[in-house]
Amino acid sequence: MDKQTLIKVHNRIKPFIHRTPVLSSCLINEMVSADIVFKCENFQKMGAFKMRGAANAILSLSEEERERGVVTHSSGNFAQAVSLAAQKLDVKAYIVMPENAPQVKKNGVNTYEGEIIECESTPQAREATANKVAKEKGASFLHPSNQDEVIYGNSTAAIELLEECPNLDVILTPVGGGGLIAGTALAAHYFSNNCKVIGGEPMEADDAYRSLISGKIETNDSFHTVADGLRTHLGNRNFPIIKEHVEKIIRVEEDEIINAMQLIWERMKIIIEPSCAVPFAALLKNKKEFKNKNVGIILSGGNVDVKNLPF
Repeated sequence: MDKQTLIKVHNRIKPFIHRTPVLSSCLINEMVSADIVFKCENFQKMGAFKMRGAANAILSLSEEERERGVVTHSSGNFAQAVSLAAQKLDVKAYIVMPENAPQVKKNGVNTYEGEIIECESTPQAREATANKVAKEKGASFLHPSNQDEVIYGNSTAAIELLEECPNLDVILTPVGGGGLIAGTALAAHYFSNNCKVIGGEPMEADDAYRSLISGKIETNDSFHTVADGLRTHLGNRNFPIIKEHVEKIIRVEEDEIINAMQLIWERMKIIIEPSCAVPFAALLKNKKEFKNKNVGIILSGGNVDVKNLPF
């Protein structure tokens, strides 16, 4: 893994993604006494950064593999990303989704012609169902976060952010499966002058926080968080990158996530989903630590059910 590999990945996926805008808010800067820029992946195709990893993963397959289709399991954003990337490349996509996944995300998969297979809402059920489909159909399994091609694709959001804002002191991202923060950490390592990467994680699903402390992958017993995209755990491909290159993880409470989400909706007039508000909540909780710093926050997605908002 080197800088050239990430540059190649970025060039490969450019025709399939948007270069998303970087926005800021004077009011938010004053509120936190720091210079904050938001990389708005809520404006990405299908509404989340996941399009980057999905596109790279499918483009990395051979023609023969593409002919047999792809399968993934996802609560929503990666499901939509794989469906859309597969549709653009004329590849069949089988999507395993937990039965309680937000309807708005299921609708997205249907729009992009992905075939939904529902399962129980546990990581074990998701994996078992996806493995079964892969075996039956001969489809290539794409992991939402624990696959090199996906992690490298995800790195491109931070690469673009650092191209526009080369003087960042720190980049904050949410942590769920670990694919975004691992990709961001690689981008910061290869494309920045000593920019740190910090994760934000719900207290109710704090496996990454505990994993960094124990030095091994921990799992969650509880997934009772409004941040539905973060109800998952780290993997053996992304955890070593996180361990080596991520400064730390900051945990936030549910009301802090909701308040941060509401603040961005109200002040910046943009739609973000709860998972996306977690790193901003981490910054609001630790204002002193970020005072007078140049901070980038990756707003990971905007696929939210507007009929069912937490505020």
